[in-house]
Amino acid sequence: MRTHEKQWSSVNNKEVFGINLHRFMEMEEHANSMEIAQEFGLSIGEVNRLKKKINRT
Repeated sequence: MRTHEKQWSSVNNKEVFGINLHRFMEMEEHANSMEIAQEFGLSIGEVNRLKKKINRT
């Protein structure tokens, strides 16, 4: 099965939107969406999309 460059880099770097998902999950436990967005430099919509992706897995 062939993987695209973005898939390969996201699997190897464990990052989506340039964010370390382990750090994101740690912050998600005690911070609201606005605080997470400010911390990582994302929009609130991107934070919500990441939360949905994490909940699906």
